[in-house]
Amino acid sequence: MSHKLRLGAIRFFAFALSKIFKQIFSKVCVNEEGIQKLQRAIQEHPVVLLPSHRSYIDFLMLSFLLYNYDLPVPVIAAGMDFLGMKMVGELLRMSGAFFMRRTFGGNKLYWAVFSEYVKTMLRNGYAPVEFFLEGTRSRSAKTLTPKFGLLNIVMEPFFKREVFDTYLVPISISYDKILEETLYVYELLGVPKPKESTTGLLKARKVLSENFGTIHVYFGDPVSLRSLAAGRMSRSPYNLVPRYIPQKQSEDMHAFVTEVAYKMQLLQIQNLVLSPWALTVAVLLQNRPSMDFDALVEKTLWLKGLTQAFGGFLTWPDNEPAEEVIQSNILLHSNIASLVKDQVVLNMDSGDSEVVNGLIFQHITLLMCSAYKNQLLNIFVRPSLVAMALQMTPGFRKEDVYSCFHFLLSVFSDEFIFLPGNALKDFEEGCYLLCKNETIQVTTRDILVTEKGNTVVEFLIGLFKPFVECYQIICKYLLNEEEDYFTEKQYLAGVRKFTSQLLDQGTSQCYDVLSCDIQKNALAAFVRLGVVEKKKVNSDSAFNVNEPAMTKLEEMLGCKTPVGKPATAKL
Repeated sequence: MSHKLRLGAIRFFAFALSKIFKQIFSKVCVNEEGIQKLQRAIQEHPVVLLPSHRSYIDFLMLSFLLYNYDLPVPVIAAGMDFLGMKMVGELLRMSGAFFMRRTFGGNKLYWAVFSEYVKTMLRNGYAPVEFFLEGTRSRSAKTLTPKFGLLNIVMEPFFKREVFDTYLVPISISYDKILEETLYVYELLGVPKPKESTTGLLKARKVLSENFGTIHVYFGDPVSLRSLAAGRMSRSPYNLVPRYIPQKQSEDMHAFVTEVAYKMQLLQIQNLVLSPWALTVAVLLQNRPSMDFDALVEKTLWLKGLTQAFGGFLTWPDNEPAEEVIQSNILLHSNIASLVKDQVVLNMDSGDSEVVNGLIFQHITLLMCSAYKNQLLNIFVRPSLVAMALQMTPGFRKEDVYSCFHFLLSVFSDEFIFLPGNALKDFEEGCYLLCKNETIQVTTRDILVTEKGNTVVEFLIGLFKPFVECYQIICKYLLNEEEDYFTEKQYLAGVRKFTSQLLDQGTSQCYDVLSCDIQKNALAAFVRLGVVEKKKVNSDSAFNVNEPAMTKLEEMLGCKTPVGKPATAKL
């Protein structure tokens, strides 16, 4: 389980990575002021690095950067899967990785030993501790809801007064082109994830001949846990029990850890860098399967302005014409789109066949596009929800729009990152951004779309509507479910089959619902909302549909039933 840092191994790894990174990436952009702040933080208090997780490259790149900036190489929480890789697993261990089980399965001894190991490293403070709040790589490029286990562990020494303070450093890692993009789509379409192995790594060496563009690594400001807890959490309950005795977490403590986790993720999202391709593909998806190049450039430039107005962190070459920027991005993603006779066309077949490895090539392309489009949703989700609420609400009353917004937020809180209990502020933020852009006017009682704002609202609805349609389709499938109880495996297979039939018949164009990411999030949301009941049967979970509640939810999503007012609405 434990790491064993060896300088020789680290130097070898750094040398190898420098060769690989130079081969596959054009450049790596780092905010050096963030590095300087991190350097000062490491000298003061224990530091916890919290990077976003989109690729296996993430932890390699962070260690490589810290080594090159002459900072302590972090000790990294890695999955036990890597330990089985011959030679590579041991090399990772000697470069700072320590290995943990994906689930502890109620093994209290393992949890006690593991948590004490992590806390000891933190207390000693000789190297930053690094782990991913999301727990796993995001296959859909959306930020996954946080896992709290490791965050609980690293916060405990502060509350037990074993350290004066702990710095949490959110790190945002953005890619022009994700190394595992094809693999992710296969996994989203139900193909099992290949087991990590040295043989598989060697077989993947063909990627060395490809270009993956630029990586942007943004080190956020170190956040003091002491300042977060000030006036919010009392450490006095920990004084009454010896430090070595584990305590059951209080509700207040759990709420605080949850709040910190979501705040860190929102800081990650804030500093994620958007590439021009994310804008281009968002426009293409709303005009698929092809679009005139000049029209695409015009619409992308319009979206660029909107993204910047909404506070998006966008990288765009200053001295290049827009046409060249977009052309170079299409060339970088030539596996997804092509420029043919002044038309930008999404690649809907592989040339020889429409089916690749048992999967429809069109679905592979479209889900790949969705992953890049999803990067925009981190910025646009709140205004998009307001736009959707405006469309779904009969009339313009602010209270009714907020009620619909609150309903949508509660349904899709597994899809996007929202600070719990912050719905009203999220609504106000969405309205503020739309007002700032002169898309809507907010009066004392009403929210009105301006004439200029129709284009913006239409685009935002187009951006978010696929999620609503996905959940509607899944609702319909569950209402047609004949079995009283079903497992998650049966559910995923059933939804995929049901959706494929709809797509084949042409009754739906919503390919996003093929993604097991959305399918799992929808099931989790339905359980949380009480429209699906979850029961433990032996060692597995079984689900049962509450038909009246599911019917009502499906009707509310389809605007057939008005959304009730949330009890907390105070407008």
